[in-house]
Amino acid sequence: MTIVDSSVLTAVTGGVDTHVDFHVAAALDHIGGLLGVETFPVSDAGYSSLLEWLGGFGTVVKVGVEGTGSYGAGLFRFLHRHGIEVVEVDRPDRQLRHREGKSDPTDAVAAARAALSGKATGRPKLGNGPVEQMRILTVARRSAREQRIQTLNQIRHLVFCAPEAIRERFIGRYQITMLKEMTAMRPRPGADPVAYVTLITLRDLARRIGQLDVEMKWISGQLKGLVSEVAPSLLDVHGLGPDGAAVLLVAAGDNPGRIRSEAAWAHLCGVAPIPASSGKTIRHRLNRGGNRQANSVLYQIVICRMSTDPRTRLYVNRRRADGRTTGEIVRILKRYAAREIYKHLPQDIT
Repeated sequence: MTIVDSSVLTAVTGGVDTHVDFHVAAALDHIGGLLGVETFPVSDAGYSSLLEWLGGFGTVVKVGVEGTGSYGAGLFRFLHRHGIEVVEVDRPDRQLRHREGKSDPTDAVAAARAALSGKATGRPKLGNGPVEQMRILTVARRSAREQRIQTLNQIRHLVFCAPEAIRERFIGRYQITMLKEMTAMRPRPGADPVAYVTLITLRDLARRIGQLDVEMKWISGQLKGLVSEVAPSLLDVHGLGPDGAAVLLVAAGDNPGRIRSEAAWAHLCGVAPIPASSGKTIRHRLNRGGNRQANSVLYQIVICRMSTDPRTRLYVNRRRADGRTTGEIVRILKRYAAREIYKHLPQDIT
């Protein structure tokens, strides 16, 4: 539907509400007047039609897109190749949805207004370089690690409930030697069919863990090579390994220049204290936002340093003498770690 005569317009701002099979786009003029709303399929042809449709109202200066890292990834890459400025738009807040309702056209218009007003300023990740390779590998590694934990828990449960002979054989055993013995088992049918099936199942589960270990080792090797290529100095940071470095680089993206400052990086990692002051009360609260995977890596760095780094241990002792709790000290150290990591982030890779 077209609302304003497009012949007099020059500057057009678009907004897109993204979905799996289709995208809903809205176009605004330079003063926020609605020009139209249209639906396009998710395909290269659909992206071309969307851009052509926006261009029919004038010169496209900016497009706000929801979910540039998920449903809108393909559209973002297409617009980026054609030199269109794209900004990442968060979903409308709950108060706005409560007042105006929820619909795809409404969300598309809200995305366009956020881009036009400057409320949405985030630069999306490009996702077209070595860091995108890291992201894909970390997804596979996370899945393998979770499956390994699940399989190990299944083994332990089977041992707890197994016939007495099997239970006494494996209960309380050290994990590595237990899995090695289970992998090498060659059970034979006997008088107790339950014991036979239990041993067969334990052997197969142990071998599955072995396959997952091989997979995770290969992925870690690939990640180390990519990190060495993109930001080799990260591997020299105390308490940070290749897997954690890859997670931090994924949080920054293939275009880390989009992170404007060290403070912005701290906010992205969820380690910047949030002001929570009112009246005469001046305080800050814990930041529970940001990239939680990156936040977890910073936590691991701090925990490692608290037990192995002499300077960190001196700092912890001094802070405890000042009355700080362990949780407060860890949060402060995470902020310091984020500041240190920011210095090792590369310039834009692509």
